Amino acid sequence: MVNSTAILNARILIVDDLKAHVGLLTRTLVSAGHTSVTSTTNPFEVCELHRKHRYDLILLDLLMPGMDGFEVMEGLKEMEPDGNIPVIVITAYLKHKLRALQAGAKDFLSTPIDLAEVLVRVHNMLEVRLLHKKLNDYNDLLGQRVRDRTAELEAMHRDLRNSEQRYREVFENTSDCLFLLDVTEDMRFRLAELNPAEERSIGYSTSEVSGKFVEETLPEGSARLVIANYRRCVEAGTMISYEEKLDLLSGLRSFYTTLIPVRDLSGRIYRIIGIARDITERMHAGEALQESQARLDLALRSASMGVWSFDLVTNKRYFDGQTCHLLGIDPAIFSGTEEELFRVMHPDDREAVRRKLAQAIEQNVPYDTEYRAVWPDGGVHHIASRGRLVRDGQGRPLKFNGVVFDITEWKEAQDKINSLAFYDPLTGLPNRRLLSDRLQKALASSARNGLVGAILFIDLDNFKTINDTLGHALGDSLLQQVAIRLTSSVREEDTVARIGGDEFVIMLEYLSEDEPVAANQTESIGEKILATLSQPYQVASHECRSTCSIGITLFNDRQQLTDELLKQADIAMYQAKKAGRNTLRFFDPQMQDAVTARAAIENELRKALEKQRFQLYYQIQVDSFLQPIGAEALIRWNHPDRGLVFPAQFITLAEETGRILPIGQWVLETACAQLKTWQQEDYTRGLILAVNVSARQDRQVDFVSQVQATVQRHAINPKLLKLELTESTLLENVEDTIETMNALKEIGVRFTLDDFGTGYSSLQYLKRLPLHQIKIDQSFVRDLAADSGDRAIVRTIITMAKSMNLEVIAEGIETEVQLQLLLNMGCTHYQGYLFGKPVPIDQFEMLVKQD
Repeated sequence: MVNSTAILNARILIVDDLKAHVGLLTRTLVSAGHTSVTSTTNPFEVCELHRKHRYDLILLDLLMPGMDGFEVMEGLKEMEPDGNIPVIVITAYLKHKLRALQAGAKDFLSTPIDLAEVLVRVHNMLEVRLLHKKLNDYNDLLGQRVRDRTAELEAMHRDLRNSEQRYREVFENTSDCLFLLDVTEDMRFRLAELNPAEERSIGYSTSEVSGKFVEETLPEGSARLVIANYRRCVEAGTMISYEEKLDLLSGLRSFYTTLIPVRDLSGRIYRIIGIARDITERMHAGEALQESQARLDLALRSASMGVWSFDLVTNKRYFDGQTCHLLGIDPAIFSGTEEELFRVMHPDDREAVRRKLAQAIEQNVPYDTEYRAVWPDGGVHHIASRGRLVRDGQGRPLKFNGVVFDITEWKEAQDKINSLAFYDPLTGLPNRRLLSDRLQKALASSARNGLVGAILFIDLDNFKTINDTLGHALGDSLLQQVAIRLTSSVREEDTVARIGGDEFVIMLEYLSEDEPVAANQTESIGEKILATLSQPYQVASHECRSTCSIGITLFNDRQQLTDELLKQADIAMYQAKKAGRNTLRFFDPQMQDAVTARAAIENELRKALEKQRFQLYYQIQVDSFLQPIGAEALIRWNHPDRGLVFPAQFITLAEETGRILPIGQWVLETACAQLKTWQQEDYTRGLILAVNVSARQDRQVDFVSQVQATVQRHAINPKLLKLELTESTLLENVEDTIETMNALKEIGVRFTLDDFGTGYSSLQYLKRLPLHQIKIDQSFVRDLAADSGDRAIVRTIITMAKSMNLEVIAEGIETEVQLQLLLNMGCTHYQGYLFGKPVPIDQFEMLVKQD
């Protein structure tokens, strides 16, 4: 386990040639509590820095001048003996991601960067890295133990050589027949070695039969009988004993034979050890043979683990010192009673151990169980116990011989793996994977019992604002409180899961078999959740409120798909969002139709960019002398079926799906190319082109570099490019927006604040924005002649702009009266149908040329 303090104190290096990226990542990590974050913009010094500081994590931009991220990773590999370089690469290109993972990177971050994703991936990567280091430390300790054990084994090896000599003496001189068989891949049996007793018994020497198959050395009937038993031993995978009569050269003889399979490192049985006692004259020698077999079995299985035996006649147990140590028992006072064993055994495991012993006796199967030993200091150790039953000549149980070993670390590792696989690490709730598994079982149960179930998809309202305002750490604390409230709002048999971000899912089972009644039951629970989550939260020293929106779908059919149910509940949740939030909605098939239609438009939108179906229209902008000063570039979609589609019909969808990013870049490229063309003609050389920028574009960490690269690629005067931002764009993240604008202002790009007056601009930060121009929204211009309130607002905006040395442009001008009023108020730039509608480039240039 790695505690959170170790993760937050881990050493992190950020490598990116863009200072803006470095600053953003540094602030994000530091605000999340990371205490050791350093950075560099020079890729050539990364390896030396890592050699000196040994970072736990390196956030590495792949595309840097002079030396790319792949070369950096090659250098880092030389310092990591196991090749486990602690790198998360940052890139927008899929082929770079795959190549980076092949080059040794452990993860990647896609651009534009999702800061919440950064924190999650950094946390997971650090946890794995620190666990790896902890494992290396453990391996060092284990290595020392191995060296100690090796010394013990060398001593044992000396004893083994002596034992081997004694074994050879026994092998050569015992009256029992001993033989070794090699087992081939096709289940044939080749004689490897015979002792003198076996040679006398079958009438051949080892040199005569060594390497031959059994059927080549025995009469057909005897060969068929022994081969069948050899195969039975291999198939059983364990030692077997039996009586047999064989027709040999020396005559018909009876044997009590024991076969012991021997496995190689891969687990395959490659040899059989055979012990055959001639019982033709000595029918009562079986007990001695069984005792010898038991000792041999124990010697092969016990190794260095604790050894125990259980005498079924006296009901006493014998534990060696190692067994006592593993169980936390004082060997000096252990007398071998069941009460003493059960006293250290966890109460919940005692009955299972009794059943396993009874099963081994009644069914003649190996004893194999696990239980927990509670040490005197309260520590709990997981113990595995294996044993084999020994019977007397009449088949009556005599005793168990077995071994024990500590499996605590293995158990903890399994629990950790299970937790990471099926539970959300932040809240401890089931994750999507476990939810899907339980939902699949609930569908089957509902189909059997006829009872309706329900899925509630819960999304917190405005959580992003809380998270951005208070920070991710306090945002996580809020999510943990939400998880507690949700769990307390439902029954014990219901499932509460967190499937990501601020999204939770509740699965209700065993509702009424009548669907309307089940719907009422679900609605009642949903209303309870709404009320519970709307109560104030105490997050550190802050009191905050967060409502939620809930989407609900019912199920009672085994044929329904889990993903489809979750999708339906998700759709219903978005309907609740649209209804004003802090409410719930049930899934309706019409919702699915709307989503399907939306998906079709989204697919068409993707194809529109690929097939170059977008076009820029240009609306002229003029000065107070009504002379052209430039234009606003407005995108149009030439749809093959719907004709010309205006931005209002697809821009919102493009924003929500992320398509706005490639579309926005296309607009920027096209606008800059047009500016380059205009520079070739005298009458267009000085025109300024305004381009609208969406909130998602502006929030890209590499937006500045994208604009700068586009301007440089087309070799245009950046002062002729004007980016229009809306007030809502600024409100998303004021500080980052100001930083982005300042960086672009340095290269000459200008900014206009679009739709001014319709949002919630604050003069406190408005004066900090590097604006060149303010655009008065057409909603104020439309009724300018008739509405004194609109005139007062426009006059105030113009006065304020002049006091801040900002230009003012009014849009939506359609009449001479509106123009004259704006002229009288001091407005100097204009845009509207009075001067020209948005038109394709050829019509626009004709209009400019005429003016």
